[in-house]
Amino acid sequence: MVLVLAETQKGKFKKASLEAVTYGNKTAQVLGTDCAALVLGPASGLEELGKYGASKVYHVPDAGLDNFDSQVYAAVISQVAEKTGATVIVFSHSALGKSTAGRVAVRMNAGSVSGANTVPTLEGGAFKVTKGVFSGKAFAEYEIKSDIKVLSLMGNSIPVESSGGPAPVEELSVEVPAARVTVKSLERVEGTTPLPEAELVVSAGRGMKGPENWGIIEELAEVMGATTACSRPVADTGWRPHHEHVGQTGIAIRPNLYLAIGISGAIQHLAGVNNSKTIVVINKDPEAPFFKAADYGVVGDLFEVVPRLTEAMKKFKAEQG
Repeated sequence: MVLVLAETQKGKFKKASLEAVTYGNKTAQVLGTDCAALVLGPASGLEELGKYGASKVYHVPDAGLDNFDSQVYAAVISQVAEKTGATVIVFSHSALGKSTAGRVAVRMNAGSVSGANTVPTLEGGAFKVTKGVFSGKAFAEYEIKSDIKVLSLMGNSIPVESSGGPAPVEELSVEVPAARVTVKSLERVEGTTPLPEAELVVSAGRGMKGPENWGIIEELAEVMGATTACSRPVADTGWRPHHEHVGQTGIAIRPNLYLAIGISGAIQHLAGVNNSKTIVVINKDPEAPFFKAADYGVVGDLFEVVPRLTEAMKKFKAEQG
């Protein structure tokens, strides 16, 4: 069986969780088995995971899981995997997944591949899966030979597919160890799609000349329904919050559209965004390195181009009704 951890935030399933369940279902089809989802802590609408491929949903509602602790989660997930006979365990390649998948693999003596971006294959009995390497410049195929396998799925690698119906939900009673970390408070960015899950991203760099000019970026993002991002120098100077920093030392993303405005395109930045399906660059310097990675480019002053682009987007949306 394939067991998928379906992450929640404030009791609701994240887009990454629906991708993971879809991925788990496709993996189960390759293996000729079933896909089950696992939900830890409080959540609602668990049966809806059946629409994305889960034949069953296991729920551990213990209050000890209300706040995330990777050691506690790893212990619980390992117990559930043993109880259900799961041979493949799937995580989202999120902060939670990255800090938990390795612990689960060690506990279960399992081979592990993090950041997988394709559905596994099973040719001649060999279980193989692909992931990006060298900052996304190449792909490597890994064969996992252990009986139990642990995978984490890179965001926006597999489109969410809804085809099934509600799934039965079963509550499980497992031992939940005491957390070693006490959470005093938790602050989250509200009102925007998190960058790892965003399909449209509008990003800007030092070409903005100062934080006071960021209004044109926010307006364009609002019209497009996109999430805003920035380069590292912008975050380091305090123009924008650090959770918007994308790149090798920030958040690695793979949206359907990445619009880079006033960003030169240093290799460290490209490493975090070059898996985007479409890259559009706006820069007044025709020699900016980013143009080499762009699918489309506009050579021009961003303070002229961006407002005109925003107006064009508004007109287009109005015509579409």
